[in-house]
Amino acid sequence: MDDSGNPQDVSVPPVEGVAGGGTAYGWTDGGLQGSNPHKGSVDPTEVPTADLVHVWCMPSTANVGPQEMPRNLELVNLLAARNERESIQIAVRPKVSWGGPGNAGVVQVQCSDLCSTSGDRLVVGQSIKLRRVVPILGVPDALVPLDLPVSQISLLPGETTAVWVSIDVPSVQPPGQYDGEIIITATKADAEIPSQCLGKSEKHQIYRDLRSCLEMVEPIDGKPVDEVVERLKSATTSLRRVLLSPLFSEFVSYNGPVDMMEEDAISSLSVRVKIHMTVWDFILPETPSLPAVFGISDTVIEDRFGVEHGSDEWYEALDQHFKWLLQYRISPYFCRWGDSMRVLTYTCPWPADHPKSDEYFSNPRLAAYALPYSRSVSGGDAAKDYMQKQIEILRTKSHWKKAYFYLWDEPLNLEQYESLRSIASEIHAYAPDARVLTTYYCGPSDAPLAPTAFEAFVKVPKFLRPHTQIYCTSEWVLGNREDLVKDIIAEIQPENGEEWWTYVCMGPSDPHPNWHLGMRGTQHRAVMWRVWKEGGTGFLYWGANCYEKANVPSAEIRFRRGLPPGDGVLFYPGKVFSSSNEPVASVRLERILSGLQDIEYLRLYSSRYGRDEGLALLEKTGLYQGPERYTLEHMPIDAMRGEIFNACRS
Repeated sequence: MDDSGNPQDVSVPPVEGVAGGGTAYGWTDGGLQGSNPHKGSVDPTEVPTADLVHVWCMPSTANVGPQEMPRNLELVNLLAARNERESIQIAVRPKVSWGGPGNAGVVQVQCSDLCSTSGDRLVVGQSIKLRRVVPILGVPDALVPLDLPVSQISLLPGETTAVWVSIDVPSVQPPGQYDGEIIITATKADAEIPSQCLGKSEKHQIYRDLRSCLEMVEPIDGKPVDEVVERLKSATTSLRRVLLSPLFSEFVSYNGPVDMMEEDAISSLSVRVKIHMTVWDFILPETPSLPAVFGISDTVIEDRFGVEHGSDEWYEALDQHFKWLLQYRISPYFCRWGDSMRVLTYTCPWPADHPKSDEYFSNPRLAAYALPYSRSVSGGDAAKDYMQKQIEILRTKSHWKKAYFYLWDEPLNLEQYESLRSIASEIHAYAPDARVLTTYYCGPSDAPLAPTAFEAFVKVPKFLRPHTQIYCTSEWVLGNREDLVKDIIAEIQPENGEEWWTYVCMGPSDPHPNWHLGMRGTQHRAVMWRVWKEGGTGFLYWGANCYEKANVPSAEIRFRRGLPPGDGVLFYPGKVFSSSNEPVASVRLERILSGLQDIEYLRLYSSRYGRDEGLALLEKTGLYQGPERYTLEHMPIDAMRGEIFNACRS
């Protein structure tokens, strides 16, 4: 899938007031439109869907906005490791209108399992999920779940709608070639769906699946337990496919029945998007190789969802957010700010002697966890004694090596630095092996450590040692001088357990990699390419839900004033878009996951051929060379992954 260029020879301006601009804004309709052969009233059950809508595919790095122009529909070829998520987008744009006033028409989106020739499946609703891309401030960003296996989407005249298709490959999925399809069918908005409207081929498939289940479970008498278990697993897979078939779509759809056409109509009228996926035998490690710790504001949750701090509902809300973010290879921490950027951070809301504590901290998907130190926000000997006992419990656990304390966000002057040093000293007095993480972009302004600002910045580790073990620096400080990284690393002492992590927030700005709304997709994904190339061993992001205060779950999302759009917001409350309580991911969050998965590919390649060869691969494919020199198109991403697949699959 190539997203390079556009069918019209025009320049593409950025979104007004938003950094970047992506690839899909500001031009007029045209491209592959052609003349409209259908005049007057259109019956979508009698006209090929291809005559009514454009359907084409785009990579996950494309910003598919309402004015995205059509391309040719091609076979989708994907490569995925096990325990990896791969995503694509399907774009639909009406050629004519067949719906009511203000509505171009309705299309039905139906998804099949991806099946291998050996009978293995990636199952719809489990491994395969579809979400509609919804604009935020006019920029495609929110991913709102669609019903499966069949859903309906209303199209607007002259606007492109995108569907985000995610395929999660389980760790135990057999490697091989998997094929499936997504069927797009124009339909009537008020169509009723009698479940008996299935063609002969669909009925025959269901019959075969049911018969296969029977054949798998009937001859189990006297069989070894392992074989019985495998037979039951296979039967379960087949039964699940039957239940998710169109025959039962009215029962699995939450929005009521959906239209199922006759066999001849589906085969001749629908547009079929063919998907071919190669699953290879590499398994992404369950515990991410790079700790990526992201903040979640507990006060935002309390305000918006109306839960009282410490109540059962509060614990449930935090638990939901923690578990949901783990799927993105992120290690969440909850946070609230005090005066002068003091910050209270904690990954688990339960005390160390609670069963939930071990459940959280022993979770293999968690790469690092934050521990609170309450004096960093409010004093008191009782609180200090309590925290000492908590740490004493945790130090006996095998997961203690994941622990860190994040006490102060970006100290600016000597007083703040000294306060940080004092708190860290208290912690190290009874936990000498504790790790303290400090974020910073400058040295103390009133006690210069060196003649120039950058030299003072580089000297911060010497000033904070031994009170900090994880030196977490802003990427903004480097500008386009990636060569300055060696000066930073030279000050870090890994032999003494010190680490160098990085972070982005308001800066750096366009064209450097960051996660602001409206930046290019490769610009979002390049944040993690940069981390790997520069040699950082961890990454921090200050907030994933830090939008403006609201007291109703369904309230409109407003980004905080003074921040670039999207800064501090990587997911949205589900109730803004539907009745669901589950968070709604942003396109940017999915690209963060892709970047973290890219790191696992690069680590595998470097473990086989050396880090220098890994760096050479970035150069060879044109993927990433520096903060202002990285690919603007998707093709080099596939080239990099393909090279690693070919070099490491045996």
